[in-house]
Formats: sequence, C-alpha cells, structure tokens
Amino acid sequence: MVIDGYFQIITLGSEQFRCPETMFHPALIGMESPGIHEMLHESAMKCDADIRSCLFSSTILAGGTTMFPGFTDRLQRASEQLAPTTTPITIIAPPNRKHSAWVGGSILASLPVFKQLCASKREYEEHGPSFIHRKCF
Repeated sequence: MVIDGYFQIITLGSEQFRCPETMFHPALIGMESPGIHEMLHESAMKCDADIRSCLFSSTILAGGTTMFPGFTDRLQRASEQLAPTTTPITIIAPPNRKHSAWVGGSILASLPVFKQLCASKREYEEHGPSFIHRKCF
C-alpha cells in the first residue's frame, strides 16, 4: 500500500511486479530491445576474452531502479542462464546504490580535468555531435 499526500490508501496489485519485469522483457510494453540481462551479457561478450570472466564476476548495480525487491536475484539468475556454465556470475548490490550514479557524477565534476572534458554550447553547435567523441575519447 502507498499513502499519498492526501492520506488516501492506494493498493498496488500486480503492478509492483509487472513494472520491473519490463526491464527483463521490454516487449511487454511494446519495445523491441533486449532485456537488461541480455544487454549485460552482450556488453561483456564484446570485450576482450581475457577480461570477460572478471566482468561477469563483478557486476556492480547502481541507481534507484535496481532497488526493486528481488531485482538482484533475478538479474543473477537471468545472467547465469546466458553465460557459459563455467563462468561465475556475481552481481554486487551495494546498499547505497540508489544514489551512486549521482555520487559518481559529483566526484567526476569535482576533478580538475573535468572542465577539459566539457563542451560549450557554441562548440557543440559549431562542430556537431562528433565533437564530443573527439574531445572525450
């Protein structure tokens, strides 16, 4: 149950489970894209074979969406089904992950090198999106 600002009780049914399920099966909401477990697997498989097992064994969750009850276990099971049987899968869910993307961005923005990575509106308009790739990578 959720109590809104007017002290009305709102009872949630299966919505509380269907919403996070769309991260694993985007087709449920009409999206033609892979689920989060498939994107995780595809990303690791695009890396050098030497580091894949390290990536699979140290996936760290970040962001409020990962706070759904059962999300960590579900991602673990779905990832294990896709990975080679000899590859250990470890999903790490830090308790402070709800704000970890913001904290990371805050740390990055406080570094002296950050201003060198930034592009002004004028630079972007003058050179276009490819300018960002040239400047940052």
